Amino acid sequence: MHHAEGLSRVVRDEALVEAIRTDYTTAPITPAERALLDYAVKLTREPWNMRREDVERLRSAGWSDAAILDLVIVAAYYAFVNRIAEGLGVELEPRWGQTRPSSPSS
Repeated sequence: MHHAEGLSRVVRDEALVEAIRTDYTTAPITPAERALLDYAVKLTREPWNMRREDVERLRSAGWSDAAILDLVIVAAYYAFVNRIAEGLGVELEPRWGQTRPSSPSS
């Protein structure tokens, strides 16, 4: 949820942030923003399926190579940090719509 808080500070539109957080595919965003988010989701969930066509789709949507590189770096960074936290058993905030499971020592 802290990512949504950061987005709120940038876009200053709580309804938009909530729409993106709930389901970005139905949020009122531009086709270029949708393409960027689609790419980020695919890269996060199934990186083994990334193809040159995925990058070309972003370029066709108007994203520069620098912006695409930024996206990949940020997605990779978050995947890296999340694996460290999960590997160490760090308790993070619950995922949107989920409650935190109780710990074995509770």
